[in-house]
Amino acid sequence: MNFFKGIFRFYFSLLIISCLFLLVSVSSVNALEETAIFAGGCFWCLEHDLEEIPGVISVESGYTGGEIDNPSYENHKGHQEAVRVSFNSSDLSYQDLLKSYWRNIDPYDFSGQFCDRGDSYRPIIYFSNELQMKSANLSLENVVKELSIPRKKVGVAIQPKSTFWLAEDYHQNYAERNRIKYNFYRYSCQRDQRLEEVWGVNARKGKDWLK
Repeated sequence: MNFFKGIFRFYFSLLIISCLFLLVSVSSVNALEETAIFAGGCFWCLEHDLEEIPGVISVESGYTGGEIDNPSYENHKGHQEAVRVSFNSSDLSYQDLLKSYWRNIDPYDFSGQFCDRGDSYRPIIYFSNELQMKSANLSLENVVKELSIPRKKVGVAIQPKSTFWLAEDYHQNYAERNRIKYNFYRYSCQRDQRLEEVWGVNARKGKDWLK
């Protein structure tokens, strides 16, 4: 009987230790998880481009920046199409994520992105705290240096985040779920052609800022 009690106590202790280890591991991952919100034209494209970056946990399409509650694709006046990026800051810094954001948009365009025109498609970086605000402004200065342009020619706004509303289910992972339609849309918009015109070999890639 004592033998079986000893075995029971051993495995019970092992179970407790395993649970504590799992709890600590999950807490550590959650502590390192951060979010960023970007608007940059069609959220299908921005979601698809950013979710492939190592360190990104997930990307969700939605609407933000406006005053309408529960906006929809049919009615999101005042809101921008945007994405909410969850990322592990131990694998991917916010600064490096910003590099990939910039190189997936046209920084010269004040009134939309590529073939999508209007307020809903304006490029905006939404910051959630002072550190993100400073990083966003620094990234803008780096873009100005890399492209050798005056700051006033950069059409990307930097502003505080507001409520992020998830877009309808059929918009999530649209590129993967509707590949033919998505690829036709992207090609027709000449998105990649324009990115290469602006960024050259660094298009779509979070490379170091050029010196």
